[in-house]
Amino acid sequence: MNKTNIHNKNKLIVASIAIVVALALFASPIVAMDDAFATKKKGNKASQSISQSQASVQNALCASGGTTFLSCNNVSFQNQKNSGNNALAQDDDDDNGGNSADQSISQSQSSSQNSQVVSGEDTIGSGNNINVQNQENSGSNAAAQS
Repeated sequence: MNKTNIHNKNKLIVASIAIVVALALFASPIVAMDDAFATKKKGNKASQSISQSQASVQNALCASGGTTFLSCNNVSFQNQKNSGNNALAQDDDDDNGGNSADQSISQSQSSSQNSQVVSGEDTIGSGNNINVQNQENSGSNAAAQS
């Protein structure tokens, strides 16, 4: 056998291997037993949220025969901070049902205060309701769909 025949034979073997590999790569998704591939795509649905909630309920009752000083006060300090991100991305390449996304960042605060003072004399600094509430969201809420 001369060098030309060996060279042509090697080219034929390499080409045959390349064809077999190409067919295997092409056919593998078709014969794969993957649920996502085997079922009809019905779009994407996502629900995502960040929620924060606070509540404060305070009651005070003072009864005094003398001076009532700095008594029966309700003080409430509430702070909520969300510096995270709420990101959602969906892709419906086949347009078989579209995308549905429900995404939210919610914060809520409530305060209920009740103070009653009964005094026979002065009620200095008594029966006060103080409520300080703060909410801050420095994150982002982003959704992308195609």
